[in-house]
Amino acid sequence: MPVREEKLYYGRQWINEEDKNAVLETLSSDFITCGPRVKEAEKAIAEYTGAKYAVAVANGTAALHCACIAAGIGAGDEVITTPLTFAASANCALYCGAKPVFADVDSDTYNIEPANIEKCITKKTRAVVAVDFTGQAVKINEIRKICDKYGLVFIEDAAHAIGTSYNGKQIGSLADMTCFSFHPVKTVTSGEGGAVTTNSEELYKKLILAHTHGITHDEELMEEDVHEGSWYYEQISLGYNYRMTDFQAALLLSQLKQLEFFKERRKEIVKQYDEALKNIPGIILQKEIPESDTCRHLYIIRLDSDRLACTRRQFFDAMSSENVQCQVHYIPVYWFPYYQKLGYQNGICPAAEKIYKGIMSIPLYPKMTDQDVDDVIHAVKKVAENYRKA
Repeated sequence: MPVREEKLYYGRQWINEEDKNAVLETLSSDFITCGPRVKEAEKAIAEYTGAKYAVAVANGTAALHCACIAAGIGAGDEVITTPLTFAASANCALYCGAKPVFADVDSDTYNIEPANIEKCITKKTRAVVAVDFTGQAVKINEIRKICDKYGLVFIEDAAHAIGTSYNGKQIGSLADMTCFSFHPVKTVTSGEGGAVTTNSEELYKKLILAHTHGITHDEELMEEDVHEGSWYYEQISLGYNYRMTDFQAALLLSQLKQLEFFKERRKEIVKQYDEALKNIPGIILQKEIPESDTCRHLYIIRLDSDRLACTRRQFFDAMSSENVQCQVHYIPVYWFPYYQKLGYQNGICPAAEKIYKGIMSIPLYPKMTDQDVDDVIHAVKKVAENYRKA
């Protein structure tokens, strides 16, 4: 018999009546595209993260693309990132005509290893896109020093990490630019949606242009000394339509008010998992650096093939049979056919590849009840015991 009757999935949004009312109110207003709620959301994000500026965009991928544009990345440049991430962390370099370069991860934390970043730097390197994998902060101080030493732009991919702090400071205020995602399985959601934060006025102005067609109404930025009326604008660079809608921003504003509650509930569940799963034969847990006070987006278990008589697929399917639906995050980016056609080959990041072969994300989201958490723990123990080598 399965440990539970109803299927439990790895992630799920939590939308309450206040969230719904915020969206309905905005839909009844004069603005449903880019209006006052977007400005309010940008202010709220900046205040929460401690950044001077925030630009709300259509999704996390758009945030990364805009950051690369603002960084001036172009053809012939190289951008260093991790292979253990969603494809957008590398694709953002390709969008600009640059080449993604993959630096291997730490075998314990699964985050990009600063020493491996430095090994990958060439005369063509322009930026580092460091991913806070699962929500745990990367080694920001070490990466900051490397970027300063070589004159690189430090872009932090914090799609998983809103709510995380590093040495007591919120993620979003430490890198040159920090990119967030508000997809439904993230800690707070606006449906789709994302943001870029920065402390640089210069980068902020470039981000504004990048996400709104390269068009400006700002007289200081206009190249012609002409102003025929309030309708006048100029396109001064090539940009994109990456704007957030006002009703998305209304949902995001409502969700941000609940961020601390969501964060604390996630941390409660993580603590229960850590205590229950740390001594199970065949199960390896992700380690955490002391500098990171993590609001975890994903909880990953890693299977020890030396102690389990099963494949990852068999363990995954067994968990599904227990009505606990897991997921795998992530396939190394350069393993994809598109990247293979570009000339990337397997084996360039052995630690990441070894980690990928054993990892599995188990359910983690604030709406989980204590019984849900107990069911997941029961399922992991049951399946691990069933497949444990004699």
